[in-house]
Amino acid sequence: MAILKFRVYWEEDDAIYRDILVKHTQNFLDLHHIILKAFEFDQLHGATFFRSNDVWKKGREISKEVYDKAYVAPPLLMSETAIGTEIIDTNQHFIYVYDFAKAWTFLIELIQVIKNADADMELAYPVVSRIEGVGPMQYGSKGLLGKNFADIEEKYDLSEAKDGFGEEGEELDANEDDDNDETDDDSDENAEENGSGFLDDSFEAY
Repeated sequence: MAILKFRVYWEEDDAIYRDILVKHTQNFLDLHHIILKAFEFDQLHGATFFRSNDVWKKGREISKEVYDKAYVAPPLLMSETAIGTEIIDTNQHFIYVYDFAKAWTFLIELIQVIKNADADMELAYPVVSRIEGVGPMQYGSKGLLGKNFADIEEKYDLSEAKDGFGEEGEELDANEDDDNDETDDDSDENAEENGSGFLDDSFEAY
């Protein structure tokens, strides 16, 4: 048995990647699950792998299931295909596509083969061994608030609140101006009635 070390890049930024260790006897469904876990994606959508060459040209498909679409050749199934059986090159490449509506695409490269004698057999493979860069957000933008922001945004409908702040603020400013005008008018009237003002108070003080 051998341990295969893959580097999984986000297609749009190769500075964002995850290193994954997997047994060569494990199947592509195991690899599918660990990639989603590594990038903090859910498990709700369709997915498929493609064999690939060095210039990332798609070849035979290794799919989660047989989908209702045209295939060049019948796909292999993730759950039935051991990863080791598809390694035909020392730097074997695969392309992984998740959620066909969004077409999240990841480029996978074999970067190391670890012999059984050198592998840490206490690890529960597959495992993520390295994380580089902040991964893409599957839904919206979580920013610095973390993965719970989408739930907060939905609960409190922050998008509508944001639009409302400007209008409410403008209305408040207008009301404040009206209040200030009324206050100024009242002050002037009182001053006239009482015959007092800044100069009168000053003279009285002397």
